[in-house]
Amino acid sequence: MALDGDTTFTWYGHACVRVDTPGGKVVLIDPWFGNPLSPIGADAVDRCDVLLVTHGHSDHLGDAVALASRLRPVWPCIHEMSLWLGRRLPGGSDAVIGMNKGGTVEAAGIRVTMTRADHSSGDWNPGAETTLYLGEPAGFVVEVENGFRFYHAGDTAVFGDMALIGELYRPEFAILPIGGHYTMGPGEAAKAVALLGVRHVMPIHYGTFPILAGTPAELREALDVAGLADVQIHAPDPGGRVT
Repeated sequence: MALDGDTTFTWYGHACVRVDTPGGKVVLIDPWFGNPLSPIGADAVDRCDVLLVTHGHSDHLGDAVALASRLRPVWPCIHEMSLWLGRRLPGGSDAVIGMNKGGTVEAAGIRVTMTRADHSSGDWNPGAETTLYLGEPAGFVVEVENGFRFYHAGDTAVFGDMALIGELYRPEFAILPIGGHYTMGPGEAAKAVALLGVRHVMPIHYGTFPILAGTPAELREALDVAGLADVQIHAPDPGGRVT
């Protein structure tokens, strides 16, 4: 089985993914290029048309503000994060689209739907005396120009309403965390695959640190045990591509 050959996914370690679309657009998701696995730094990124950040933890927000300041992508994000960005981005937040879960917006010709994620959000504020709330965590279903749809779950546990995401938005490819501890592990990710009804999955959020111990091999085993041997796992090395 092959994915849509006109859409390319590049994994830069952790949850950082670049998507090159059939229309020549570049979508960056959770752009923490400073993670220990990334083969490039943020300074090497020269193109971003759409920027998506699933939640406000520093290992996902990462280099987003710096990249948005330099490259000025369209940035759909949860409402509270959009308010914060209005005071952080040079020149204001004209390219930021505040939204919430269940909403769909068009960004640079790409349809972006925000979905639920079961996690937390926020990080230290500049003075570090308390945490900064940046809105609830989210996932995204993205539809590119030729109608191909993929789902980036963000950091999340498995939850039953993933079946609704599959039913309502019908993603063909799921990008799911498998590391465990802070997110679901391989066993739960296999259940997420079953709920979503996808036949292609790319594991993320594993191997960055020893505590994120889940592996693609364990995901393969869990899928096989669940009767999902036909599901294809796409697990490139950091910097590798999936098409």
